Parts: sequence; structure tokens; C-alpha cells
Amino acid sequence: MAVVMGDCYIEGVEVLQSPRAVLRKQIAEIKKRGYVFKTGVEAEFFILSSQSKDRALAVSDEGDSLGKPCYDAQSMMRRYSLLTDIVLTLNKCGFGVYQTDHEDANGQFEINWHYQDCMTTADQHIFFKWAVKTLAERHGFSATFMPKPFSALSGNGCHIHCSMWAADKNVFEGANGELSEIGRHFLGGVLAKAPAYCVITNPVVNSYKRLNSSPTASGYSWSPNRVSWSGNNRSHMVRIPEGDRFELRLPDGAANPYLLQATMLACGIWGMDTKADPSGSYFPSSVNMYAIPDGAPELKNIQSLPRNLLDAIRELEADKDLAAGLGEEFMQAFLKQQKLAPQQQDGSIPVCLPIHSF
Repeated sequence: MAVVMGDCYIEGVEVLQSPRAVLRKQIAEIKKRGYVFKTGVEAEFFILSSQSKDRALAVSDEGDSLGKPCYDAQSMMRRYSLLTDIVLTLNKCGFGVYQTDHEDANGQFEINWHYQDCMTTADQHIFFKWAVKTLAERHGFSATFMPKPFSALSGNGCHIHCSMWAADKNVFEGANGELSEIGRHFLGGVLAKAPAYCVITNPVVNSYKRLNSSPTASGYSWSPNRVSWSGNNRSHMVRIPEGDRFELRLPDGAANPYLLQATMLACGIWGMDTKADPSGSYFPSSVNMYAIPDGAPELKNIQSLPRNLLDAIRELEADKDLAAGLGEEFMQAFLKQQKLAPQQQDGSIPVCLPIHSF
């Protein structure tokens, strides 16, 4: 069996609504400027008991019960066989896995591989989700990338690390451990457009249970609640671990891998073209964003993220810059797909798009 990544054509004409076509368009735009966008993703997932209609959702390991289980080596060893199978499979396919760890929630894991150009990363992301699910079933379990499967545990984020290159030079790398000017403009676009693209990076009702959750059993949700950035601080929407890249912590496991990459590029290009300034949403690394209450003076100019899927749809619908960047054909199809779902009385939309999977 072979897995082939392909593009959608109908009678010789490319389907512009296809997520892979949307990303290809953005790659062409950044190439005109002489750059290559490189990314790495951190796609968290839960290993669950094998599912059936009469069985409640549960983590597969009853012994994985610590209050603060992050990096728990003992629980990871009890799933060592499965995790090793996944890593060996990925490395046979050229992923370059460099880290596997137990994450913040019971039964939650993360496998990281080497960053690549954004199209390669998106293709690998698709294969990664398929491989994790398939191999989990082979070992008698099931796996999910669902944004928030358990109310009391941290959700599945899909953090994306972003850098931009001209030949062998990372043009995001600035002096003194800070982003370069072009990196700051790119980041400025990603920050400014966050409320509008939230429905793309967080596309289902369950996504907003992760974004707007209360503190979990471990003490933190590890998901952003406002549009802010800082240094190496995981309580903000954007983290700058080093001065050569930034990490967007907003996306979750329901995000379409191609649209995630395309959206970052579209917002970054807009930021570069408009010289967007991210300084208004910057906080010192010592500031814990989770500890700042709503209405605090320091939040006066800080944007909030949408509270639910319906609000997120409205934000995207009102943003003409993203429609122009991502393409009118795609945008019309995407919004139409969302609106096809019947709205409940509370305004939520109970079904998800067919262009992604848990």
C-alpha cells in the first residue's frame, strides 16, 4: 500500500476550494518575494481505550492517573511499544522524529519531527494523524486529536513553529535573541488577524471548549484566551522560544493541516505588506496571562478570541483581507459549509466540517 498526496482537478481544472490548492497559492505568493516558509507542528493526541457504542470515552492506561502527569516517564513506558511503532514508521518515511513525550493530560502524548517547508509539513501532518490512529488500533487502542475530549483535562493543541528563509538564511532571526524586522511584521499580521482566522485554526464547536476552558486538573489549560505574545512563556497565544522563530499556540487538533499553513502565510504576507506592528500586544516574559482578570487595565487594547464557533464564523466573514489572501472561491465554500449546519438555540453549531478529522 502507498499513500499518495495529490491535488484535486476536475476535467483538467484545479479545484481552488481544495485546501492543498489554497496552500499552494500562498507558497507561490511568498516565493515571489524570494522566501520559503518553513514550519513544524506539535500535534498532541490522546491514546484511548478501544471504542464501542456502550463504552464511555476513557484513557487507555488506568495507571496514568497523576494530578500533574506531564513528562511522566512511567506512564510513557507503559505505551512504549505503541509509541516506538509510530516513531519507527515515521522515520522510515523520512520524518526525522527527535522527541516523544507524555503531555500535560492523562493519556496524552506528543511526537515531534523536524521542521520542513510548509507543504512538506502539511503532507506529513496528514500522514502522521493517519499513522497514529492506524497503529493505535493495531495495538488494541484508539487515538484522537479531538480538541477537548475531557472537560477536566488539557485539550489537544496543534502548535505551529514558524520561520522564513531566503536560501540558507533564516530571515526571522534578529539580533540579541529577538525577531528581525521582517519577522515582527509577519508576526504582526498573525496577531492582528487571529480573531478572523480562529474558525480555520479552531474549526468545530469542541474547539471552543478548549479555548475557553477553566483551569484543568493540572492547574492550567495551556490554551490561549487572548491575542498576546511574549518570550518563552506558554500562557500567551504566541511564544518566542528563540529569536529565530515564533510558536502559535492557538490551533487545535481539528485544524486542517493545509489550511493551517496557508492561513499563517496569508496573515504573514498581509503583515509584511502593511508593516503590521505587534508591539501593542506584547507582554514581558514574566507575565502570566492566565492570572490577568477580564477588565484589567493592561488588557485595554488586547483583542479577545471568539467565545464560540458562531462568533468565530462572523469574525472571518467580516474580514475582507483574509478573503482576498486565501481566495474568494475558497472563502465562499468554507463559510457556506459552516452555515449549512443547523444552529441550535444557544447559537452553537453542532457539526464539523468534512475537511478535517479527529
